[in-house]
Amino acid sequence: MQKHTAITHNLDSFLSAVRSKGRYCFGLEELKTTLQLSDKAANQSLFRAKSKSKIVQVRKGFYAILTPEYLNRGMLPANLFIDDMMAHLHKRYYIGLLSAAALHGAAHQQPMETFVITQKPALRPIKNKNLKINFMVKKDWADEFIVKKKTEAGYINVSSAELTALDLFYYTGTISVSNIVTILTELIEEIKASQLQKAATEFPQVAAIQRLGFIMDDILKNEKLAAALERALKNKKTFPVALSNSKTKEGRFNNKWKVFQNTVIEADI
Repeated sequence: MQKHTAITHNLDSFLSAVRSKGRYCFGLEELKTTLQLSDKAANQSLFRAKSKSKIVQVRKGFYAILTPEYLNRGMLPANLFIDDMMAHLHKRYYIGLLSAAALHGAAHQQPMETFVITQKPALRPIKNKNLKINFMVKKDWADEFIVKKKTEAGYINVSSAELTALDLFYYTGTISVSNIVTILTELIEEIKASQLQKAATEFPQVAAIQRLGFIMDDILKNEKLAAALERALKNKKTFPVALSNSKTKEGRFNNKWKVFQNTVIEADI
């Protein structure tokens, strides 16, 4: 009993030390090394801490510390631990899509899950009643178009407004075109034409540029941003593409952008 009490005391001290550094999470190996615990002792200690709602397991070998303000929720917001978790997994990443748009102020539709872009091999999504993290795979990206956003736990990587707009039309199977257009009506205020042209020039998925160009030009009537995308496409090969990946290539064809408007856009614009 005294041994268990000592380990519990040591774990409490360890959790306090982690929090004193502004962190909200830790890995199993860090715990074992710091407290010099065996696998069995570490697992027993973690089990007791979880049963007392002091910590919660985010994924195997990685834990978040439940601070009082998040106790009723039973989980921390992903932005408080995502950077540490991806470092723990040795994975490049950035917050993208709806999650990035919300962080840029386009919060018309608050995402119920966190979208994280990372590299192969793909990570399994984290989904329970208190937390949803969806991992999307991309071969590569330029860090130039990733910005740092401050959180209570430090900084997280977030796609720039320009890269976010392009990504929304790359992962069109994830979000409906109508929702994307609604998001763009707010995100557009953060998008700079020069940066959009630069990001699009280096963006390898040409179809996404065509789709975004069509929306900026034909739906949102933003000539400046549409022209930037047109310049980015100048030296790229384009082929007819569907606006929505979830439907066949049919409907009105826009020859300028080589896009079939194969879905009805019902956006709040």
